[in-house]
Amino acid sequence: MIRAEKNTAQILINYTSSDCSKDASMATETNEHHLLILEDDQGRKEFSLEHPIYSLGRDRECNIRLMSQFVSRRHATLVRLPRDNNSRSYYYRIVDGDAKGKSSANGLMINGRKMPAHDLKNEDEIVFGPQVRAIYYLLKNTERSGQTDSSEYDITLINPGMTEDLEDGKDFR
Repeated sequence: MIRAEKNTAQILINYTSSDCSKDASMATETNEHHLLILEDDQGRKEFSLEHPIYSLGRDRECNIRLMSQFVSRRHATLVRLPRDNNSRSYYYRIVDGDAKGKSSANGLMINGRKMPAHDLKNEDEIVFGPQVRAIYYLLKNTERSGQTDSSEYDITLINPGMTEDLEDGKDFR
């Protein structure tokens, strides 16, 4: 009986340790890198997505803090899900509100449309509120060498009125 318990414990240890190692190495095995670049009241921040779940919001307990009075304490949840065609590849779904199902006050705008949930695709834009937005990037066939240089991804937001002034030939120098 002791031998059977020892074998069961070893199987659990092997299973658990291999599951944990998959979390960190899954992106490198598939040559995919999931990146979220966020702009809020405190500037631009870059988040490399590697964990199975993230909470986003104003609350100090959130994995990704959004700094704005227009954002809910638990504004959204990012969930990693496996792709149907490849168990080693995955994608992220963003869901409005917290993991318990409570929606945020202002909702999510994804690519200009208000949505309760969305399976993220490369270059999707997520708007959480005024002056608080993120761009999701799915980078394929990239070598992972620590932190990515955020200057590589220019998501400068331009006020539409600014382009009209330039088209009218106004000179601001």
